[in-house]
Amino acid sequence: MKKLFLLAFLMLGIFSVQSFAQDESEELTEEEMLKYAAMEAKVQAFIKEKQTTMEEMIKNNEALGGGARYNEIKGAWGKEDKLAEIEITEEERAAFAEIQSYIDAIGDEVKEYMTGLIMDQEVLGAATYNKVRRAMNADPAVKEKINSLVAELKENGEENSAQN
Repeated sequence: MKKLFLLAFLMLGIFSVQSFAQDESEELTEEEMLKYAAMEAKVQAFIKEKQTTMEEMIKNNEALGGGARYNEIKGAWGKEDKLAEIEITEEERAAFAEIQSYIDAIGDEVKEYMTGLIMDQEVLGAATYNKVRRAMNADPAVKEKINSLVAELKENGEENSAQN
């Protein structure tokens, strides 16, 4: 679960979009920061939705019988002697593999979702994304302001307004 959030923030930090020609000296506007914050809040909501689905898959999987067995299998996964020791069944092996496949696909889904939001001119646009990222890297106060806007949007439930 923590892995998903870490993945999202790492992707946000290293995600790059081809920059359009833009004057570096342009002042960052409140509207641009708000658009960026809205995009980030939507991505975080998307990740949370995927995490909830994953948790439900684990809790409700009859073959695994819940999170404790899932964690036991996860600890032994990839080590056949350990799997034999915990007496994993073929049904449990298949159920675990299905959940792992879902988890592995989340990173690509998040990247695709985020890219779609960034490239959509009505949501954010690549030029605005790059402008805000440069400003955040150059000025910690801008990063703090964006984080504050994201928190405010999440608190008001506005991150889901255009999620679909």
